[in-house]
Amino acid sequence: MGYITDLPLFLASTALISIPLVVSPGPVFAVTVAKGAQNKMAGALIALGHGAVEFPLILLLYLGLSELINNSIVHKVIGVVGGLIMIYIGFQILKSRKEAAYERNRSERSSFVAGLIATGANPYFFISWATIGAVLVENAAIFGLFGLLLFSAVHWLIDLIWDSLVSLTVFKSRRFWTPKVFSTIFAFCFIILVSFGIWFIISPFF
Repeated sequence: MGYITDLPLFLASTALISIPLVVSPGPVFAVTVAKGAQNKMAGALIALGHGAVEFPLILLLYLGLSELINNSIVHKVIGVVGGLIMIYIGFQILKSRKEAAYERNRSERSSFVAGLIATGANPYFFISWATIGAVLVENAAIFGLFGLLLFSAVHWLIDLIWDSLVSLTVFKSRRFWTPKVFSTIFAFCFIILVSFGIWFIISPFF
């Protein structure tokens, strides 16, 4: 397997690979939209919660965890548990849609926890890191621990920039939202989360 042996080129390729993965609609995007309606800093806090799961995982992959994650039984357990948690989050967001129209700057802790849970409950986050991510981690390991840290930081900065942009855009535009728009946006987030939750539960068995 060929690896990129030039560090700046590797970091640039990491950023390019990360962009489509980060901006794709998914559970983290859904909670960023929902929390962004209440707190303009939600995206940054969600990115921190995401990183709290991602950074240790990268380190564990560096130490050889990928084979365990790819185990079929582990995959099924993560899928079922993660799917149920995702469905629960979806119902909680739907339940909070009315109060969100009147609340601003809600607890920063809730956004951090939302990012952590939406990431940790997503089995495909782990699967993607155990496959595509593992290859990138192996490449980063060529440059030693310093290279691994730079790789992790570059990837996470893409998350931080995108999540911050989404939540800030949602927060700044919310003054134009009617109660009906709030309900529609939160229903959209609910559908995304529940759909992913159902898919997470059933997909490991097919």
